[in-house]
Amino acid sequence: MMDLMSDLCRIGVAIDEDLLGQFDGLLERKGYSNRSEAFRDLIRDALVREETTDPEREAVGTLTLVYDHHVRQLADKLTDMQHDHFREIISTLHVHMDHDNCLEVLVLRGRAGAIRRIADKLVSTKGVKHGRLTLTTAG
Repeated sequence: MMDLMSDLCRIGVAIDEDLLGQFDGLLERKGYSNRSEAFRDLIRDALVREETTDPEREAVGTLTLVYDHHVRQLADKLTDMQHDHFREIISTLHVHMDHDNCLEVLVLRGRAGAIRRIADKLVSTKGVKHGRLTLTTAG
């Protein structure tokens, strides 16, 4: 059995006491058992965010939209745009939040730049109240 500890490198970090206290509070709220795992997650998150800035990088993502379905022809416009990008949009989920508002979650796959352009187009459609794209890679 391989010793996983032999692949670990120890580092020292100097950090302000107040900032460390806030960080420890965050770790407790999120359920981390130790600081090391939290630091590793922060580093991985920063690396993935950096990877997805490359417009040619293959990525997957979710786009969350909130919109008022009473806005004239908005649902049809959004559906038409999604059909225009059927290769990148691989799945959708539609939820009726209340009498007026809908939540739509799209799963996208392709080059990061193309995914961002599609997301920007959908989010900027008149009648969309809010939209957020989250990109990731297998890296």
